[in-house]
Amino acid sequence: MLNAEPPHAEPLVSIGLPVRNAGSRVADVVRSVLAQDHARLELVISDNASTDDTEEVCRELARSDPRIAYHRQAENIGLLNNFEYAIRAARGTFFRWIGDDDELAPTYVSRCLREFAADPRLLLVTTGVAYAGPDGVTESAEYHETALGSDDPVERFIEMLRLLNESYLLIDPLYGMLRREPVAAIPRRNMLREDEVFATKLALAGPWRHVPEVLARRNWRRERIGRVAARLGVPSWQSHFANTLQCREILRWLPQAGLTAEQQRRARAAVYQMYLRRQRRTLAHRSRKLMRMAVGRAGA
Repeated sequence: MLNAEPPHAEPLVSIGLPVRNAGSRVADVVRSVLAQDHARLELVISDNASTDDTEEVCRELARSDPRIAYHRQAENIGLLNNFEYAIRAARGTFFRWIGDDDELAPTYVSRCLREFAADPRLLLVTTGVAYAGPDGVTESAEYHETALGSDDPVERFIEMLRLLNESYLLIDPLYGMLRREPVAAIPRRNMLREDEVFATKLALAGPWRHVPEVLARRNWRRERIGRVAARLGVPSWQSHFANTLQCREILRWLPQAGLTAEQQRRARAAVYQMYLRRQRRTLAHRSRKLMRMAVGRAGA
């Protein structure tokens, strides 16, 4: 096979960088990727029809290092499609997405590869991440559970559902290192909370390993769900039914995940439990909001 690597060769690792209008900050993340201590590396930049100087900056960077492959979309293809383009254009055995203002420790790739080498079952390796908020405060959290490494796909699935209701600081599979080919084959649907739906698909697809060391940095800001809908290009009405649409999409995937009838039953029960928990939380939030509005009107 033309793409087969020689025996004992270091694996090619691809880092996918989807960007749009990131000319002022893209050089920093590129330098972070190219500083890895793993030699066989490619950086795939997918420029989603930027209207600032992103193209000029990226083309200059690509001229300076043959490991950079720059692709420019002729028109805006949407946020999710740009992420998908990056993984499809990549050639590596392993792959990781990176945001246009993120940062990797120089040992990130080599540390993840050690886990893949130690356990050929693994689909995904995640690491600790430091999240910098808009106030400049950086936070991280340690995760030491082992359920995501189970051979039972439903055990992994249930743990992922639990994590979706815990702190985002614990684990982020979308910014972990993946086996590229099996992950690229998993279909995705552009919708609110698609990242959480995709995380459950990854949990069903294979075992994970988590490295508790903080080896990456991301900038984090909370956004109103309506603003997220606008960035994704989905109808604004979806924001009122996000819980229902998310759980329905997860349930739709279960028959395609290669589960036995018993495993599907267990997985469906876990989804229903998550849905009820989230609906109760949503109703409580709306009740508090209505109460504040009523108090405000009474005091006017």
